[in-house]
Amino acid sequence: MNSVKNNNMLPPGLVSNLQQVLLSRKGGGGEEEEKKEIDPSNDGNDKSAEPSTSTCVENTEEDSNNSKPIVLVTNGNGIDSPGLVSLVEALVREGLYNVHVCAPQSDKSVSSHSVTLQEAIAVTSVEINGAIAYEVSGTPVDCVSLALSGALFSWSKPLLVISGINRGSNCGHHMIYSGVVAGAREALFCGVPSLSISLNWKKEESQESDFKDAVAVCLPVINAAIRDIEKGFFPKSCSLNIEIPTSPSANKGFKLTKRSMWRSSPSWQAVSANRHPSAGHFMSNQQSLGLQLAQLSRDASAAGAARRLTTQRKNMLEIESVGAAGKSDSNRVKKYFRMEFLDKELEDTDEDLDFRAVENGFVS
Repeated sequence: MNSVKNNNMLPPGLVSNLQQVLLSRKGGGGEEEEKKEIDPSNDGNDKSAEPSTSTCVENTEEDSNNSKPIVLVTNGNGIDSPGLVSLVEALVREGLYNVHVCAPQSDKSVSSHSVTLQEAIAVTSVEINGAIAYEVSGTPVDCVSLALSGALFSWSKPLLVISGINRGSNCGHHMIYSGVVAGAREALFCGVPSLSISLNWKKEESQESDFKDAVAVCLPVINAAIRDIEKGFFPKSCSLNIEIPTSPSANKGFKLTKRSMWRSSPSWQAVSANRHPSAGHFMSNQQSLGLQLAQLSRDASAAGAARRLTTQRKNMLEIESVGAAGKSDSNRVKKYFRMEFLDKELEDTDEDLDFRAVENGFVS
């Protein structure tokens, strides 16, 4: 990281703090040196400062943890994703924050701002060294909403919510589809400052170690943002979306950008029935389905078709039957389609747009 490009509206306090953090990480170390100075009047035998019992030590550590600012971490890729794990481990190592995690138990990366209604979600404690962590059978928005509600954690509100680090860029209109950005947006709706962080992952270039490099890039921003929040300098109702280039360690610096209109092109492809994920499950249940269909056929009215949905754990089986009206299932056509996003040409040449900055090696 070489510089902070402030050619737009980045808050001056945040820029100043960020520059100080960057300088200290390059070896300034002034504050650390001051902390290590020894009082010449102390000969090293002063016992007054030593705790009298182990209980005193434990209480001191507990008080220290309670005094640390609380940071909540969530994401869209799931609680086991390397981006979240690397970020949480780094925050814990910093020793400056009380780190809590509430993240989806599985990948919800394109869930946008969806929530789970009219059904229960499961919350399970997870072991992450130095952090209090839960995995949730819901979306990133569910995770943040639950965490900030007071129903899961004892605290009322964290100082900052961090969502990420996501595997894949969320520039342009991808912010609308993104689950990781939605997690940060939900915090904003709840009145808590937030950051969403994404790495411009490319299959042919990226590797897992890039997430640790991405953490090193964004930690100064996190520290600077928290200092500004504590001092009251951080902009009200603000959520920062941080986009990290494909090679984090080779980035050209930070650049405040405008959100572009760019997005990947959606491509829909027909999928044959025997390739559909549910096809094998459907065939394995033919015997039980036959009995159910027979019963349905007897009970169906002559006026038309009867339809019901049977839920077996997480799998949904759709069972359709036709009564005495004589209509055949063979007249019904069911097709399967799968959608994926395809990269498209980046046409806009404005250097201040998010995707252009990231492609040029800047942290947007």
